[in-house]
Amino acid sequence: MATGTGTDTTAARRGGPLTGFTVGVTATRRREELTALLERRGARVVEAPMMRLVPLGDDTALREATERCLAGPLDYVVATTGVGWRCWMSAADDWGTGARLAAACRAAVVLTRGPKATGAVRASGLDEAFSPRSEANDELLSWLLARPLAGRRIAVQEHGVPLDGFAAALRERGAEVIAVPVYRWGPPDDPEAVRRLVELTVRRELHALSFTSAQAVEALLASADGFDRRAEVLAALRDDVLAVCVGPVCARPLLELGIEPVCPERGRLGALVRTLAEALPARMRRELVYEGRRVVLQGSAVLTDDMQVTLPPVLAAVLRALSDRPGHVLSRAELLRRAWLADRADEHAVEAAIARLRAALGPHSALIRTVPKRGYRLAVTV
Repeated sequence: MATGTGTDTTAARRGGPLTGFTVGVTATRRREELTALLERRGARVVEAPMMRLVPLGDDTALREATERCLAGPLDYVVATTGVGWRCWMSAADDWGTGARLAAACRAAVVLTRGPKATGAVRASGLDEAFSPRSEANDELLSWLLARPLAGRRIAVQEHGVPLDGFAAALRERGAEVIAVPVYRWGPPDDPEAVRRLVELTVRRELHALSFTSAQAVEALLASADGFDRRAEVLAALRDDVLAVCVGPVCARPLLELGIEPVCPERGRLGALVRTLAEALPARMRRELVYEGRRVVLQGSAVLTDDMQVTLPPVLAAVLRALSDRPGHVLSRAELLRRAWLADRADEHAVEAAIARLRAALGPHSALIRTVPKRGYRLAVTV
């Protein structure tokens, strides 16, 4: 991350709520949209899609499932994702069976897992009978199991992974279940980007990680396992790197590991970004007064009325450690530990970092004061 300074007051004042923060994006679908929303608010984004969508080859499996759906009346149809439902309807149109499939679904009870699936179902001219607020498959399954299912025909549109447990529970109650596979998740196209994201998380050079699916969470942890960094990734997510999930279903794998992610009230990308833009500054924004001037420390950025500086990770960590106790003296040993410099030789690394930090701050270099034989402190008031 390059260091930059500027003297344009307007440039310093127009920093967005995420200026100075680095956010990891793990999404595959709508990745560009999420990245644009974050960058518009000032964030630096590191993209590393955890998975890739794998179309079902020549669609043989999807076509066979569709033919089974059309072979007799359907009693229930379960739509689990918006993109999967749209792909299914589009494929049926291409085969000339779109109208028949729509009629078969219209005659059945349609269930949808969340707003995206609901929107896609309604866009195809159908209405849903039930959609759980939790957006969880478990609630859909409970709703179905509360009804007599013996002899009922149920079509289940899958979303990336087979819903074997879901289907097995229905079959145990006597239902005929037709799994409708639209796509599958495969390994990422760019494993190197995933490795880099894991390393940045471990080194606390990311301030937040965003997730839009539970599969992405699980894929990240599986990748961390492969690099022998799982414990370190989990430690970072517990203490320093904020996990932000689009909804409770997405958050579940982290919650099961004792990590409390932040979730918006509504499972939308815009709501996720707004939640992130509120949560990160609340955790990592400091407002101090230096020589009568307001100094804002936000992530890796230093903002004043006449300057905006983005610091490299090590310098940002040193300044953040000092700002956690403004006006107090921190020893070189403490800074070495707090700023993740422990693997950088000895305390002389702290002296070098302080010198670079003062150079980056330019006219405000006196913000960092040396206390002989004791360490360093910020010359500020809270």
